[in-house]
This record gives sequence, C-alpha cells and structure tokens, in this order.
Amino acid sequence: MGLELSHRHQWVVQSEIRNMSIECDRVKGINLSQGVCDLEVPAPVRQGAQAAMDAGINTYTRYDGLDELRQAIAHKQKLFTGMEVNPATEIIISAGSTGAFYCTCLALLDPGDEVILFEPYYGYHVSTLVATQAVPVYVRMNPPEWTFSDQDLEKVITPKSRGIMINTPANPSGKVFTYEELQRLAAFAVRHDLFVFTDEIYEHFVYDGRKHIPPATLPGMKERTISISGLSKTFSITGWRVGYSICDAKWAQTIGYFNDLVYVCAPAPLQMGVARGLRELGTDYYEKLARAYGAKRDKICATLATAGLTPFKPQGAYYVLADISRITGAGSKEKALRLLRDAGVACVPGEAFYHDGAGENLARFCFAKEEPVLEEACRRIRQLRI
Repeated sequence: MGLELSHRHQWVVQSEIRNMSIECDRVKGINLSQGVCDLEVPAPVRQGAQAAMDAGINTYTRYDGLDELRQAIAHKQKLFTGMEVNPATEIIISAGSTGAFYCTCLALLDPGDEVILFEPYYGYHVSTLVATQAVPVYVRMNPPEWTFSDQDLEKVITPKSRGIMINTPANPSGKVFTYEELQRLAAFAVRHDLFVFTDEIYEHFVYDGRKHIPPATLPGMKERTISISGLSKTFSITGWRVGYSICDAKWAQTIGYFNDLVYVCAPAPLQMGVARGLRELGTDYYEKLARAYGAKRDKICATLATAGLTPFKPQGAYYVLADISRITGAGSKEKALRLLRDAGVACVPGEAFYHDGAGENLARFCFAKEEPVLEEACRRIRQLRI
C-alpha cells in the first residue's frame, strides 16, 4: 500500500482567507482579507497576563479552564445579557472559539449527523463539521438584509438533522439576527429537536443602535443551546487562543473532556490576562469599541461605493461584503487577485463563503485596522481604475 496521507486529509484544506493573506504578503499589500485585528491590546489584559507569568501561573489548568476566568465570563454574561450561568459547571475554556466549536462537535455529533448552516457562512464552521464527520447542509440568506425563509429551513430537515449554527453578528455578512428571527429559529429548533450552536465572537461589534441577543436567552432555549464566544476580537488578541462555550452542565463536562484530549488547556497566563480585562474594563470600553468600529465601517463602505464596488452595509462584526462585479475576471478569486495586483489591497473571494460556487461577484473586506492602515487602503481603493 505504501505511505500516504489519511483519508481525512481531503476534508481539511487551506482556507481562502489564509490563501489571500499569503498572496498579500507576497506582494507587500494591505491585508483586508484576514480578521487579524491589529489594534492595541488593552493594558489590563496585557498586564494581567504578564503578572500571571511572573506569579508562576504557567502550568496546566483544570480541563475547563481557570476558575478566575470562568467566574469573570459568568459575570460578564449576566451583565450584558441577563443570562444566569454557573461558572463551576456550565463554562468550558478552550483554544479559541474555533477550538470550542470543535470540542462541541466531538461531544455532541456522530458521523453522518447533519447541521444546518446559513450562507454566506464562515468557512471554519464547515471545515470543523466535516473534520468531525458531521454533514453541513445550507440555507441561503438573501441580501441586502440577509433574510431567510421558514420554508427554506424546512426543506433541509431530514431524519439525520441534529443541529443548527447561528452566527450572530455574522461573518462574513455582518448580519445581526433580530429577536423575531431568533424566535422563529427557536421554534424551528424545538419542533425538530435540534441542538443550537452559536458563534457570538463579534457580540460587542454591533452598530446603529442594534443589540446582540444570545439565542440561549430565548424562552426554552438554554438547555439545547451551546453558546460559543471568546475575547480574540474584543481585546485584539487573536493569537492568544482563549475562547469558551457556555451550555447546560449535562453537555459541558463531556465538551470539557474533549477539550482536555485535544488541547489540554488554553494558555494559563493568557487566561488570567483575559480574566483581568473582563474584571477591570467597564461597559464604556465596549461602547467605545462599537462606536470606533462603526466609524471604520462607514469609512470603508463609503470608499467601496465611490469605487463602484457596492457594499452591503454590515449591521455588526467587522467585515463588509461588496459587489465586485465591475472588476473583470472569471469568478471572485480572479477578481480579488486583480484588485490585489492593481490596488495592493487584499480581500477574500466571495466564493469562499458558499458551497455551490455562488458569491462569484462578491468579496469580503475586513476593516479591523489601525486608522492609518485603513486610510491608506481606502485611498488605494478610491484610485482603482476598473
């Protein structure tokens, strides 16, 4: 037979987001493709991690993370959403929100189980499901408000349906699900006895007076919902890999055991840094964050519109999908590469967010950049000659 890769290797490929980052580095362009969030880390977060290192908090933690961080997350959840969470039994600290979702899939899904995703989707949700031998199925959302119909949801239900992923605020569309939409999804989940997996990593990036509503807070939803989030984006610490899941204790322990198997634990001193940030940064920090990113959103949307690349103005998160049909090329990848070549600005081809080749005239731009970098990217886009 000879030496060869496992059959599993075909399930996981380099994401288009990473591919465009590599292309951008090659030409020394401005990277608006990957959501690296290169803004300053808040002082309490940095200082808390350093203090923890100096105090010797550098060894393994419990399988579900440090008590200080779990308590801080429970307090934050109560403060912002009204959710009552038991930090001792209902929170699992993991290696980023991606790690939290992976461990959740290992704990709750069997091979062949189907999970519904809204598209445009975040590619790592698909990859994680496929890597755990679950099966993603898709419901298309329609711009500009990224709406969906109950009929489309019902069409994808089969005897193998096991869960649904709700990403709010959403990557890449920036959709913030309304209470009415979440009520419809809650009724759907109850009707078909589905787990509800959430990705709420952008919960503090909401604009124009909107409010983030955790699906778990709807009546009857806490038991079946696994709420997944983290501080990677909020504290600009994407490389720290500190995320978490919140769920009923009967799911949390097994999710934690898989977390221990795959990751052992998130870095102990970095957990302490996040805990300190959660304790010391008041609500004004998060309000200021949303205002600052709202201004960045408005700047890049105005720029894209001026360049003839019509943006779908996001309601939340820090990405904007834009119509790039004016750029010549066979599909969104060619168009994105031409934009990178001609303007020196990298974006993500829209086809990366659809399962069937749709998105050929879309691209995603990340605006989580320091002001001088974003301003230069906007200047280059405005000068683009299509």
